[in-house]
Amino acid sequence: MVQKICYVVGAGDFFGNKINKTVGDYVIAVDGGYQYLQKSAVEIDMVVGDFDSLKEKPVHANMVVLQKEKDDTDMLAALKIGIIKGYKRFFIYGGTGGRIAHTFANFQCLAFLSQNHAQGFLFDKHCVITAITNKSIVFDSTHKGYISVLSHSDKAYGVTIKNLKYELDNITVLSTYPIGVSNQFIGKDSIISVEDGTLIVIYEQM
Repeated sequence: MVQKICYVVGAGDFFGNKINKTVGDYVIAVDGGYQYLQKSAVEIDMVVGDFDSLKEKPVHANMVVLQKEKDDTDMLAALKIGIIKGYKRFFIYGGTGGRIAHTFANFQCLAFLSQNHAQGFLFDKHCVITAITNKSIVFDSTHKGYISVLSHSDKAYGVTIKNLKYELDNITVLSTYPIGVSNQFIGKDSIISVEDGTLIVIYEQM
């Protein structure tokens, strides 16, 4: 069964990614992401934010207005709403570029999703970033280009990489040592797994 997707569109750089919304999918505009979605004519199901990027509060039937001073970023608040609504698969657009602090925060949001039994994919101009926790991710033989595997946890235990240019076999990867940067696909079905911890996986599309 194909999982339904929660699309979450932020105020960062938007690279013209197409949202192929189907029945059961859900689209959340996060602050300035509302403008991008209006231009693309994608139906917006909910608008979330404090609207400091948008400068004014939009008009929408389904809105969550956040305080400007808060603990959760607008993006994290939107993702939590998606989880409450039962979504397990998130496509995040407009979550990179702009202030690097927000880009890094969205990497942490990917880890949050992963640690809460969901999967997020953050789309940049030339790459897709995701996170895995205590599990595996598989790529088929058609994938090409670079892939990097970095530890989000202080220590990620039991990291195994098979059928990429550089392989690992059940090692501990540290957040302070980027041993997994710039690996490469070699035309084989490949797998990345971690027994205990969270990994950030960055696939640079060619």
